[in-house]
Amino acid sequence: MKIKKITIDPDPYEPFRLAQGYRVGELLFISGQAASDASGQLVGVGNFDVQAEQAFANLERVLRAGGSSLANIIKVTIFLRDMSNFPKIVKLRGRYFTPPYPADTIVEVTSLYSPEALIEIEAIAVDEAVERT
Repeated sequence: MKIKKITIDPDPYEPFRLAQGYRVGELLFISGQAASDASGQLVGVGNFDVQAEQAFANLERVLRAGGSSLANIIKVTIFLRDMSNFPKIVKLRGRYFTPPYPADTIVEVTSLYSPEALIEIEAIAVDEAVERT
């Protein structure tokens, strides 16, 4: 079985010695994606909605680079700085994911990589070609 690093260009994680993710056979393991732009700068400071949109966009970008998509996520973990945003996450899951919905863990944390970061999303997905039932 081959292990292949998933890369994007530019890669804002590179200075931190982090991989965007790895492909192991038909599985993709994606690092936590936050609301950073291509240069690694946090967007939407103080605005959960803007940060959530960017985090999902970053997640999709890395999945595509690895040969998958949001539709093929089988497990997602969402880290929130404030659990009062849970209802927004439920709506976002309906927007970005399709049935069968992925397994999910949502947790509230006291801090993320930056004090201004409000959300981070990590995922496990399958290859685009894998049939889901």
